[in-house]
Amino acid sequence: MNKKKDSNPPLPWLDESDLFPSIDHAWGPGTDAPGLLAAGGDLSAKRLLEAYRLGIFPWFSQDQPILWWSTDPRMVLKPSHFKLHRSLKKSLQSFIQTPGCEIKIDHDFLNVIRSCSSSKRSGQRGTWITPEMIQAYFTLHLQGHAHSVETWINGEMVGGLYCVSIGHAVFGESMFSRVSNASKIALSALVCFAKANHIELIDCQQETEHLTSLGGAPIAREEFLKSISKAQLLPSPEWLFKPDYWQELKLNSRELV
Repeated sequence: MNKKKDSNPPLPWLDESDLFPSIDHAWGPGTDAPGLLAAGGDLSAKRLLEAYRLGIFPWFSQDQPILWWSTDPRMVLKPSHFKLHRSLKKSLQSFIQTPGCEIKIDHDFLNVIRSCSSSKRSGQRGTWITPEMIQAYFTLHLQGHAHSVETWINGEMVGGLYCVSIGHAVFGESMFSRVSNASKIALSALVCFAKANHIELIDCQQETEHLTSLGGAPIAREEFLKSISKAQLLPSPEWLFKPDYWQELKLNSRELV
């Protein structure tokens, strides 16, 4: 006998002045959208920072209202668990040793998020990075809370990612590539940056095979919230990539995953 599917609970609608409901009210397993917490509100910098501090993130399509999520479990990448596969290690060694190849942080944030928005992803209908989202995260960037990690080759940006940061809490958002492994190189640089600055985890929000292959793993939401609550109270590191950070990956090691 098949187990009956849980009915979807009512979804709170937020006006611009409303606070988020408790994350305990997020839809659970057995509903149509596990982790869905609320709809509506706005994408002001104040609202976004409040959301990230509480472990909440926005995710919606062009034809939907603003949707807010708090998934349980939560997908994270702990820098100490990053898996450096053989092919990626070779790409990184070549990148580091080749003149004209470099990592830049916050050199062209707007171009990064626009490139993420236009990047094609199999199995997805449209893009969740709407023009409204681009403007909202660019405002966060101008306030020092959103950053881009960029892969550059011969003066051209060929890949990158962007994230939100509050103190030592880092929330990954999206990546793009124009050449093979460019986004993975940017992610590797973010991992090195995190290790060098004693950042314990990078939020990845939702589980994917790609992130799992790189060492990402789900943790209980309660554990995630405890981690970011402590991390966001620490002073923000200087968002600058130093070539010495590559040493965090021990690229000269003979041990390959």
